[in-house]
Amino acid sequence: MSQPLHVVETQSAAAGVLRRLTKQGWTVGTGFVVPPEPWDLSRRKLVLSGPVEDTADVGAVVLAAARGVGVVAVADPRSTTGRALLDDLRRIGPVGEAAAEAQAPTVPGLTAEECALLDRLADGESIAAAAEAEFLSLRTANRRIAHTRKVFGVSSTRAAVVEYVRRRDAAS
Repeated sequence: MSQPLHVVETQSAAAGVLRRLTKQGWTVGTGFVVPPEPWDLSRRKLVLSGPVEDTADVGAVVLAAARGVGVVAVADPRSTTGRALLDDLRRIGPVGEAAAEAQAPTVPGLTAEECALLDRLADGESIAAAAEAEFLSLRTANRRIAHTRKVFGVSSTRAAVVEYVRRRDAAS
């Protein structure tokens, strides 16, 4: 698998990309500071994420990427800093710049975040474990699941998961 290099505009877009990468086995870290040794970090399957606000941040992101670390940088690609970051990262490899890289919803009426939660519940995870894996608080996860129950017109989370799986499979 190639090293993921992403520049997205918002933290929620970054969360979507990070969800997809964790499902692919990447370990997520915050900030762009990497250890001094070993130089080549590509075998660690590590992806770092955070905001990029100035040239020092750009340098840290590019250094991490040059050492084999995947990056999900939050920066406006139209700003001077964002353009500099994109130019430098493109010298390392292809860059997925847009939130469109994040997983799209698989069932109409639900967000990608809700689908990701329901996918995890369908795989047997608890709501708490699914929330943690999707970088959500337990309260936010419960609100998202309550919304899915309302969308599907059911009264239990189990029924919402069953209906989600039925609709997801029918859409594929």
